[in-house]
Formats: sequence, C-alpha cells, structure tokens
Amino acid sequence: MSIRNTVKVRGGAAVAVAAVLVLALAGCGDDGQGKTPQGAPTADKNPGSAAQPQPSASSQSSAPPQVLAKVNGEAGVVLSVHAVAREAGGFVTVSGQIENTGDKPFANTAAWRGTELKTSGVSVAGVTLVDKVGKKRYYVLRDTDGRCLCTTGVVIIEAGQSVPFFAQFPAPPATTSEIEFNFPTFTPATLKISG
Repeated sequence: MSIRNTVKVRGGAAVAVAAVLVLALAGCGDDGQGKTPQGAPTADKNPGSAAQPQPSASSQSSAPPQVLAKVNGEAGVVLSVHAVAREAGGFVTVSGQIENTGDKPFANTAAWRGTELKTSGVSVAGVTLVDKVGKKRYYVLRDTDGRCLCTTGVVIIEAGQSVPFFAQFPAPPATTSEIEFNFPTFTPATLKISG
C-alpha cells in the first residue's frame, strides 16, 4: 500500500467520523420538551386551554429574603441573617446583610476583622460559630494564602446603606442542628442549620 492510498483511507475515515458526530448531535437536539425554533408555528397539544403566563425573573426576585435572625449593634447598625446552610464540601455558609439604620456613616468595623488585618485586610473574619452541645468554637475558613472565606472591604457603611455579608466555617457534626452565631459588636444569635 502506498502513502497516497493510506492518506485516502485516513481522509475517508475522518469524513465518516465527522458524519457520525453530526448525526449524533442532531439526534441530541430535542430535549423532550417539544421546543420549536423561534418564529415557527406551534400546535396546541391541549385545544381549548389558555396559555399560562410564566413569571418573569424580576417578579421571582421581588420577594424579600427570609430573615432567620435580626440583632442590633452599635450606632443603629442592624445585622440580619438570611441563611445558614450546610454545604456538600464539609462547610457551613452564613449569609445576610448589615444595615446602617442610623443617620451618620458607620466606620467602627475594625472589631469585625478579628486578627486578620495582614492577610484579609478589612473583613468580617472575626465572626465565629459556637456548637454549645459539642462545646466547640468554629472560626472562619481560610484559603491557601491565609485569606478568610468571608466578606472583605467593608470600611464604612453610609447612613441608610445595606451591605451583604457571608462567612464560611468548617461544618459541625451532622448531629448538630443549632449553633450560636457571634458577630463582634452584635449580640449573639442562635440559628438552625439547614441542609
């Protein structure tokens, strides 16, 4: 067999493989939901039934977030916790918002960072979880560079401003369903872990 014949066979094999791929992808195009191309007429599978309008993304997000705990801090600053979720990776994420309900900017955030000034800068790395039953305190997780897995950059909260926050912690044992959330300058809040 000469080189020229070998090239023809390989070229033919490539064309055959490409054709099989095109057919396979064409067969995967229908996801079983009966979608038709845009602008194509559709047949009503249920004659006589009116089409139900689908809610838009803006109407779905208009609901206020769930508030699991709301605690007051100094100078009219209020902390709201919206979620305490046990994640599959072996950690717990606490998230919510900090709102300045006062009439002056709030700048006393130094206590929130704990001892993280060099690696995380201005942050909420000073928050902790306490498992009272297991008698254990959990600190904010760090990445490989030593930075906290939490909100950073909160220096001043203007009057009337809300700032979202999150912090991730090692997960307590699966038998622990309730923890105490300690955020410096706020009263502790007892929270249930979801998930």
